[in-house]
Amino acid sequence: MKSIAVLPQGTVSHEALLHLFGDEPVSIEHHKLISDVFLSTAGGTTDYSVIPIENTIDGSVSLHIDWLINEVNLPMQAEWIFPSIQNLIGNPGEFMNAGGEKDYAGMVRILSHPVAMAQCLQFIREHAPWAELESVGSTSEAVEIVKNNPGKGWAAIGTALGAATHGLEIVERKITDHHNNYTRFVLVGPQKLSLPRKNSGDKTSILVTLPEDFPGALHQVLAAFAWRRLNLSRIESRPTKKKLGTYYFYIDVLEPIESVLLPAAIEEIKALGCQVRILGSYPTYTYEEEKAEVQ
Repeated sequence: MKSIAVLPQGTVSHEALLHLFGDEPVSIEHHKLISDVFLSTAGGTTDYSVIPIENTIDGSVSLHIDWLINEVNLPMQAEWIFPSIQNLIGNPGEFMNAGGEKDYAGMVRILSHPVAMAQCLQFIREHAPWAELESVGSTSEAVEIVKNNPGKGWAAIGTALGAATHGLEIVERKITDHHNNYTRFVLVGPQKLSLPRKNSGDKTSILVTLPEDFPGALHQVLAAFAWRRLNLSRIESRPTKKKLGTYYFYIDVLEPIESVLLPAAIEEIKALGCQVRILGSYPTYTYEEEKAEVQ
């Protein structure tokens, strides 16, 4: 059985993990901090780690990408998309009036992870603009705090799985400002992975470091892909942390490393004096709407 490190129980990362593996049994190890998720697999305690790296609304998760580049050597083994669905969660019956209708007048405080909170500000402004907003370490932690403080008018923003885990009710479903809010996750670990489901394609992620004082170097790097008609789905610069003004380029290529053209492109880039590091070559999985999210 595969052992997998992930953020706390009831978070979107946890939901995403359950979606990826479906009915396949796995051993799950939860951690409060993303650093501990990484280190669990880097230290050999678990086989893989679940890492969110990009969101539709907030873009790249820079901290997590920097960990992949600078702190650990864990190849990407799979990538998948999962919707980040946030809900307003409270203790049973706390936000109902005598007639059994929703009533937010007694809502005093709303707790959540700051990213999840920022994705639901329109709902908060419309329904409870007076409520105090409190940021905590995860949406799951917010739900647990609310559970332990009944009768105080506290609510959490979190996942349906988080509500079910702690025995609370979903007061309002899908309260994010944008309903196309998806997160890209990667599964990282030392061993290749085989999943009993059909992937939507293959991708290779590479890190390119340009030589110093080389005018037009980035143009020549991109040209190595362009004339071979290799499709790039992402290119992002990140500081090397060694010298101000020096950068890595994180590049996603929609091609497996075993293809004929990609290795040739990489060799051409190296010939320019660039350093190239393969971060992973892996299958990608899109979100299948018919596999309904936990309600």
